[in-house]
Amino acid sequence: MTETDLRELGERALEEIAGAGDEAELERLRLLYLGRRSGLISRRAAALAQLPPERRSELGREFNRAKQAVEEALGRRQAELALGAAPPAPAGMDLSWPRRALERGHQHPVARLIREIEDVAAALGFESVRGPEVEDDRHNFELLNLPPEHPARDTHDTFYLEGPAQGWLLRTHTSPVQLRTMMAGPPPYRIIVPGRVYRRDNPDPTHNPVFFQVEGLCVDEGVSLADLKGTLTYLIGAIFGPERGVRLRASYFPYTEPSLEADVSCGFCRGGGCRSCLGKGWIEILGSGMVHPQVLRNAGLDPERYSGFAFGMGPDRIAALKYGLEDIRDLYENDLRLLEGF
Repeated sequence: MTETDLRELGERALEEIAGAGDEAELERLRLLYLGRRSGLISRRAAALAQLPPERRSELGREFNRAKQAVEEALGRRQAELALGAAPPAPAGMDLSWPRRALERGHQHPVARLIREIEDVAAALGFESVRGPEVEDDRHNFELLNLPPEHPARDTHDTFYLEGPAQGWLLRTHTSPVQLRTMMAGPPPYRIIVPGRVYRRDNPDPTHNPVFFQVEGLCVDEGVSLADLKGTLTYLIGAIFGPERGVRLRASYFPYTEPSLEADVSCGFCRGGGCRSCLGKGWIEILGSGMVHPQVLRNAGLDPERYSGFAFGMGPDRIAALKYGLEDIRDLYENDLRLLEGF
């Protein structure tokens, strides 16, 4: 046994360890070189004991170097395998050859629109908040001024988890998050609430039983209907572009008084009248109004001191209108030909 023999044995061990493809192969190499009785390096320890003292000292240093190098190489390769590292490329493989292009994902048009709405609202000082999708009757209906006989409470409109008597349901709108925000502390509030909601709707070109909603709330001293009009005009213009017309008209919602609906001019016929707008030239996109005084009282606020406005829109339907889709179900059919366009 010579120093050259030990050095060559160690180099061979290092080369084989670096090329180990899995932990089983690595364990085989550990036993081959460092096994207590039969290891190619371990056996040299017994041979060292038979050498003269002067030779034992010289070869002992080389033996320790080889053994330590192999132990360290085993530890490194084990860590690499744990991280999924592949063994080095075989000789002759050209690593400079261009790889196959990776397919990139795309933002879903609804998620993209929700982020766009959040960005526009943030520029107006609105904070984006979220809340639970499973709600109780009190927050989803009662405190929002929806009386027990209101049709929205019927089982053919709402998904109840344990029946109406139990009071737990899948929220029908994101308004409970607005209510919880008002009950959590004093005004001012400027929030926007995106989230998934559930209603017993039959799927058709404009309805889905599971869809997204984005609601907004602003409550402070001196908030007026003019503030609502200015906010909606800016928000709708930022979403659809300045070329689309916007109009507000009177409506009714139990939790706002007065109530307004906002329309945008039809993007298919440019206001001339077509099948998509039912010949009206306008398409309704959101409901809004001044927060009803009773809702403020239910939240523990004094309507004589505070006032506010709220609005709600369906980004699924707005995405279909904005991107020229005639059927909102197309957004959820997983058709890559459509989704890759975004």
